[in-house]
Amino acid sequence: MEQRLTLQQKLLQKLSPQQIQVIKLLEIPTMQLEQRIKKELEENPVLEMESDNPLQTDDAASSETDENRDADNEEFSVDDYYEDDEIPTYKLNTNNYSKDDKYIDIPFSAGITFHEFLYEQLGLANLSDEEQQLAEYIIGNIDDDGYLRRDLMAISDDLAFNMNLDIPEKKLEQILLSIQQFDPAGIAARNLRECLMLQLRRKEGEEYDLAKVIVKDFFTEFTKKHYDKISGKLELTDEKLKKGIEQVLKLNPKPGSSYSNPMNKSNQHIVPDFLLDNIDGDLNLSLNQRNVPNLIINDAYQDMLRNLSESQKNKKNDKEAMMFVKQKMDSAKWFIDAIQQRQTTLLLSMSEIISFQKEYFEDGDETKLRPMILKDIAERTNLDISTISRVSNSKYIQTHFGIYPLKYFFSEGLQKDDGEEVSTREIKKILQGCIENEDKRKPLTDEKLAQILKVKSYNIARRTVAKYREQLGIPVARLRKEL
Repeated sequence: MEQRLTLQQKLLQKLSPQQIQVIKLLEIPTMQLEQRIKKELEENPVLEMESDNPLQTDDAASSETDENRDADNEEFSVDDYYEDDEIPTYKLNTNNYSKDDKYIDIPFSAGITFHEFLYEQLGLANLSDEEQQLAEYIIGNIDDDGYLRRDLMAISDDLAFNMNLDIPEKKLEQILLSIQQFDPAGIAARNLRECLMLQLRRKEGEEYDLAKVIVKDFFTEFTKKHYDKISGKLELTDEKLKKGIEQVLKLNPKPGSSYSNPMNKSNQHIVPDFLLDNIDGDLNLSLNQRNVPNLIINDAYQDMLRNLSESQKNKKNDKEAMMFVKQKMDSAKWFIDAIQQRQTTLLLSMSEIISFQKEYFEDGDETKLRPMILKDIAERTNLDISTISRVSNSKYIQTHFGIYPLKYFFSEGLQKDDGEEVSTREIKKILQGCIENEDKRKPLTDEKLAQILKVKSYNIARRTVAKYREQLGIPVARLRKEL
C-alpha cells in the first residue's frame, strides 16, 4: 500500500489552563474551596492573603521611608532559592513553659474495628488452638453487617486449598455456633431469619415466645405481611399478634452496623455556599465567604521580577530566578481571576434561581415551587447547561426556613386538567400526605392514589404514581400494612 503525506486543516476548540481551573473551582463547594486555597498558598509563594500583606499598615507606619519599607517587606530573595545553609536546630525550638505551669495530659480514646472486637471475644472463648485458628478464618469472612454470607462448604474448600487443612463442614458448624454467642446478638448469621432467631433466643417473656414462633414458622408470611394467615393458624387476636410482631420489629437486622466505632464515624458537616436573608420582604443573596480570604500578589516578588528584568547581568542564576518568579506570578494571577470568576458565576446563577422561584423563597411553601430544569436557568444567565449543572452540584443555600441543596429546586413539570403547569415536587407532597393519613389496615394502592390525584385535577397514570412513590422511598401498599 502506497503511503502519502497529506495536509489537513481542522478547527478545534481547546480549553485554556485558566478555563480548566475555573471549571474545577466552580464544581467544588465552599468547604473544599478553603482547602484548595490553602494548598495554593502553600505551593505558590507569590500568592498571599490580603491580611498577611505587610504593606497593609496604619497611618503611623506609612511615614516610613521607601527604603526601610522595601527592606522590611522583602520576605524572599533570589538567594533564598539557592542557598543550602540550614538553620541550626536550636533556633527552631521554643520552650514557653515555666516550672510553675501545670501540664495536664488529656487522654483520648482510640476505637477498634468491628472484626477486632470479635477477635477480642475469641480470645476469651474456650477453644483449642486449631479451633481458634478456624474461628479466626470464619470471622474474617463475616461482612460489616455481621453476616456470614459464604457457605461453610466453600470455607472448607478454602481451608483445604490454602491452608492444607481437611476440616469437615460439621466441625465448622460447631465453631460457628460458638461465634454466634458473641456480642452483638445476631452476629455470624447466614440469613435474616437466623439473625432474628439468634437475638430472640437471648430474650425471655410471653411476647418473645410468640415472636420466636412467628420468625421460626411463619417467616415468609411475616415478610409479606400476611398477618391474617398468621393469626388464623395460631388462633390469635389482632391485639396479641400485634404485640408479638412489635418485638420482632424491635430487633436489629444488621447487628454489625450497630457496633459503635468512634474511629469510623463520619458526621457530614454542611457549610452553605449561599446565604439568603428575607428583610421585610426583600430577598438579599450573598456568598458565604466564611474562611475564604482575599488573595493578592506579594509586592516583594513584583519588585524582584522588575529588578531582575532591568538588570544588565546575564547570570544563569538570575535568568532561572526570573523565570521562576514569572511563572509563579502568572499562576497566582490565573488563580485569583478564577476565584473571582467563580464568585461571579455562582451569584449570577443563584440570583436567577431565586428570581425564578421567588414565591417559594418568600415563605418556603413547597407547593409554590415552579417546574424548573437546568435549561431554564442556562437561558436566563446565557451560560451553558453544563455550567449550571456544576453550580448546582454539591452546593447548599441557607434560607430563613432551612438549608437546602440547590438540586432541590430543580424539578420536572406536569400540566393539570385546567392547563396549569405544576412541579412534580408538589405532586409528591400530595402523595406523601395521602399515604401518611391512610388507614394502615388497608393502605392505599397505587391505583387508588392515582384516582385521588385525578380528583384533584392531576391526571397521572398509575405507573407514574409508582415512580414518584419509589423516589420518595415509600414501599408498596402491601408492605405498609399494619395491625
